[in-house]
Amino acid sequence: MNIDSLKKMCKGTVVAIGDPGFQEAIHGDLWNKLVPDRAPQIVVKAADEEDIIAAVKFARANKLKVVVRGGGHNWCQPTLRNGGLLIDIQNFTKVISIDAENRRAVIQPIISNRDVQNTLNAVGLAFPTGHCPQVKASGYFLGGGMAWNPTVWGSGAESLEAIELVTAQGELIKASETENPDYFWAARGAGSGFFGVVTKYYLKLYTLPKAIQGSVYYYRLEDAPAIGRWLGDAAPKISPSVELSQFIVQAPPKLQEQAAGQNGWICMVTATVFENTPEAASAALQPLEQSPVRPLSSSFGTPLDFEQLFDSSGVLWPEGVRARVEATFSNHNPGEMMRAVLPLLPRTPSPTTVLLFTIFCGPNVPAQQKDMALSMHSKVYGGPWTMWWDAKDDAANTEWHQEMITALRPYNLGYYLGESDTAARPDNVVQAFTAEKWRKLCDLRQKYDPDRVFFDYFDGFASQ
Repeated sequence: MNIDSLKKMCKGTVVAIGDPGFQEAIHGDLWNKLVPDRAPQIVVKAADEEDIIAAVKFARANKLKVVVRGGGHNWCQPTLRNGGLLIDIQNFTKVISIDAENRRAVIQPIISNRDVQNTLNAVGLAFPTGHCPQVKASGYFLGGGMAWNPTVWGSGAESLEAIELVTAQGELIKASETENPDYFWAARGAGSGFFGVVTKYYLKLYTLPKAIQGSVYYYRLEDAPAIGRWLGDAAPKISPSVELSQFIVQAPPKLQEQAAGQNGWICMVTATVFENTPEAASAALQPLEQSPVRPLSSSFGTPLDFEQLFDSSGVLWPEGVRARVEATFSNHNPGEMMRAVLPLLPRTPSPTTVLLFTIFCGPNVPAQQKDMALSMHSKVYGGPWTMWWDAKDDAANTEWHQEMITALRPYNLGYYLGESDTAARPDNVVQAFTAEKWRKLCDLRQKYDPDRVFFDYFDGFASQ
C-alpha cells in the first residue's frame, strides 16, 4: 500500500495515521463531542469527483473498506470506523444551478439547510430542508430527510429528481427513477449503509409560502400527558399545512419560577403553518387555541421566515455538546408516551436535554409507502435528545438516556437512521426499514458492491 501514490493522484489532502493533522482530519468537523475511540487508516479530503474515484480505486486495490463523511453531524458518528479509508467530501459546497422558472436546482452535498433556504428564498422558492440549520444535504438526503412542512411537501428525499454518484467500481454515474434506478431507490433512505458516494443532488423546488406563521404555548410539566393526548386526538382534523410539535424543555426566563418545582422543566407546544395568505394561516392555527388546559403563556400566529425558524431550532440543538439520541416513529397517542416518561423528567442530569414529539397533522397520516428505501411513516416522530457539556457527566446522562429509551420502547414502530444510535444498537438499523425494503436493500448491496468496498451498517465498530 503506497500512500504516496494516492497523494500524487489526489488534488485534495491525503493524511494517514501518524501524519501531522490526522487527528484534526478525523475529529475536526464532528458535531457531537462525545467522540468514539475509532479511527480509519487514511483520510482523503476530496477536492472533486476525480479525487473520489481515485480514492475508491485505491481502496479496492489495497483491500481497504471505504466510509464517507459529509457534514459530520450524524449523532453516533458512523463515519468513524476501525480501519479503512475515510472519504471526506466537505469541499463539495457549491450551488451549481437554479432554474427559477422551472423550479429546479442542482447542488453539491455539503450545503447546510440554512444556506439552501437562504439561496432559494431570495428568488421566491423553497425546498423541504431539515430543521437543524447546520445539517448538510449529504446525510440529510441519504437518511430520507425529516423536513419542514412534512405533510405537504413530504420528506426531503421525495423531492429529489436525480443524483450523481461514484460507485464501488469507481465509476461516476447519474441515477434517477429511469436511469440506474436501483441506486436512486437506495440513496433515498439507506443512510450510512449506502454503497456509493453522492456528489450532486437534483432538486424539485416549491414556491415559497407567502404566509409562514407560528404559535407557541407553554404548559406545566404535569400537564404534558393531557396536552399530548389532546394533540394526538386533534391532529387528524388539523390542516396538513400545520407542523405540530410537543416538547419538554427548560422554561424560558419569564416562566422559570413557575417551573422551579419540576427542576426547571416545562411543556412547550409549537405549531408552524405554511400557507399563502395570513387569513388561511390563522384559520389553520385556530384549533390550537382550544386547549383543554389553560397555558401558562402563549403567542398566536406570529409571522415568521425560514431564517427565524432555523434560529429557533438551532437554540434547541446547540453546537459543541456531547449527545445521545434515539428518535423513533410511533402510531401511539403522544399523551401515552408523555405519561410513560414523566416520572423520569424531574431528575434529568442536564438542562440541555430536549424531549420532542412531532405529531403529523391531516387526515392522511400515516402516509403511504413510497418507492424508495425510506420506510417509516407514522402519526408521531421523536424521542429524547440527551445533551450535556462536560465529560464528567457522561455516565449520568448515558444512564438517564437509557432509562428514557427503555420507557419509550413499547411504543416504537421503527427508527430514523439519521437520529438513532445505530453504532451502539445495530438492531435499530433493521428496524428502520420494512421487512420487504430491508431485503431489497441487502440484495442491492450484494449486486452493486459484491466485494464489500463500502462499510456496511455493522462493520468497523467493535473495539480493537
